[in-house]
Amino acid sequence: MLSIQLINGDKYIALAEERIIQPKVIPANRGNVYSADGSLLATSIPKYDIRIDALTPSNKNFKELIKPLSDALSKYSGNKPSSYYQKELAKARENRNRYFLLARNIGYSDYIKFREFPLLKLGAYRGGLIVEQKVKREHPLGEVAQRTIGYERTDDKGNITRAGIDGAFGMDYLKGVDGKRLKQKIGKDKWKPILDYDQVEPKDGFDVYTTIDVNVQDIAHHALLEQLELYEAEHGTVVVMEVETGEIKAISNLGKTKSGHYYEKRNYAVYEAHEPGSTFKLMALMAAIEDKKVDTSDVIDTGNGYKVFYGKGIKDSHGNGKISAARALEVSSNIGLATIIDDAYAKKPKRFLDMLSSWNLDKKLGVSIKGEGAPMIPRPGEAKWSKNALPSIAYGYNLKITPLQTLTFYNAVANNGVMVKPRFIREVKEFDKSIETFEKEIINKKICSDATLNAAKVMLKNVVVRGTGQSLYSDYFSMSGKTGTVRVEYWKKDWADNPRYISSFAGYFPSDKPKFSCIVIIHKPTVKKGFYGADVAGPVFKKIAQKIFTDTPLIDQVTSLEVKNASAEKEFEDYYNIANTYKTIMPDVIGLPIMDALALLENMNVKVTVKCKGGGTVKSQSVNKDTKLKNNQIILLEAS
Repeated sequence: MLSIQLINGDKYIALAEERIIQPKVIPANRGNVYSADGSLLATSIPKYDIRIDALTPSNKNFKELIKPLSDALSKYSGNKPSSYYQKELAKARENRNRYFLLARNIGYSDYIKFREFPLLKLGAYRGGLIVEQKVKREHPLGEVAQRTIGYERTDDKGNITRAGIDGAFGMDYLKGVDGKRLKQKIGKDKWKPILDYDQVEPKDGFDVYTTIDVNVQDIAHHALLEQLELYEAEHGTVVVMEVETGEIKAISNLGKTKSGHYYEKRNYAVYEAHEPGSTFKLMALMAAIEDKKVDTSDVIDTGNGYKVFYGKGIKDSHGNGKISAARALEVSSNIGLATIIDDAYAKKPKRFLDMLSSWNLDKKLGVSIKGEGAPMIPRPGEAKWSKNALPSIAYGYNLKITPLQTLTFYNAVANNGVMVKPRFIREVKEFDKSIETFEKEIINKKICSDATLNAAKVMLKNVVVRGTGQSLYSDYFSMSGKTGTVRVEYWKKDWADNPRYISSFAGYFPSDKPKFSCIVIIHKPTVKKGFYGADVAGPVFKKIAQKIFTDTPLIDQVTSLEVKNASAEKEFEDYYNIANTYKTIMPDVIGLPIMDALALLENMNVKVTVKCKGGGTVKSQSVNKDTKLKNNQIILLEAS
């Protein structure tokens, strides 16, 4: 044994040191996430655990400084005497405790205080100070938009996942570069720094500036929350997009907990692809109009509200009889849209489906946030295709798209046909230095002709004026959009006894010069309280639209300050002529406004006394017209 140790001593000594001294990772602070106006949405707050290696201090230092240290700890805690800490520290040294906890999860300012405490201020080598730093992600707005901003979750196996913007931009920008520090193993899963400084300093992550407007976000969040609570719905989402740029100004995703409360569970707007129902009727009708298969004035016979297509019955909420194609959209007639599309494309369904594909409705948007749901529009030859597929698609069934995809299309209509990609990020910065900017991305330069766009705009406006969204109409504020009410889980046997619906409303505002587009979707509201899109989702849309333009400051450009007023111009002309004609001779000021007369006479170095009976026009003057005036002459004017 002695021979083996002599021959292989260096090797085993090195192995031993390797096992007890290792470089440990010092996590970098993740970058901050900001709103469009610079408000802080997410930040990394350093937290510290303070411990002491009770064996490290010399006998002399420990004996001299244990009481001053205990006094400082007692003062800091405020609830335990100094004698308690003296006893605990002495016991830790006696028990050879090299990892004795003094404070847990404290902030930076308290950490600085601890570094100045007696004994601890001697540092790691002489005072036994052990500082363990960790980073906690904080969201100053609380749960508002938390799913979109992002958060960190650790599963049972220790795997870390991040959602939202934090997940989408974490590795490239927010994460930063971890540092390293040598630590010595002093017990099971216990490591003590052996140096007072880091071998490699961590580098903080870059800051991400989002498109979120905190005012709009607050409005959208609370409008959705209020309606979800009122209808006791399962979950819901709302997204507000800036029409021209595609910037997402607000996004809220709220799900119901077992206790009945709502919080940001999942990003339903991005990931949840489902049958859109009647909001898809706009896409179907626009395709037929653009393809010149139908005109808005064409008459469609919807009968008494029930019609059979290929052995399958389709219902309307009530009979509409013979109505125009435009009216079919306004009253959201399932039969009307199914008839239009089936008559036009039954023999050539690919032509219709290709039109939808040209609008990117069968493709992911490719947004930066992870987990985007995949759309599904079946084609002939696929498992979900049948003769009934075409008329079903016409009114929003037998296909799946995400809320964000629906909104993107409605936004394109508001944007005069320009389809822009939804955007969550504006810029990445390191302090004031710009690292990368994200500009507007155009998906489709022009989705259709101006004639089709104009027809769509008129129909969407009339949905609110005289259609299914009439309850939302206001004389003072214009909105355009489409209601949606879609059955969900209708294939289940219990549906007749327990019907479930998705209520929605998609559109834009104001109608004439759209600034924002918006979609509201509420899943499984309590049917007894209501389930139609106009009743459940529509009021959320209306509240958001109105509050944005009453609660949110907007900058209006004043095109001209010149206001024409014939009476005022004549008065000024009279004043100007008199002022330039009379310099030392009393003018005739009768008929002039009293303020003009005062200004005129005081500029001629005379004193004026006014006797006013309540009017604003000079009725008499004490010095006659054309009289030569003296310096400091007093003139009495009477006005009534």
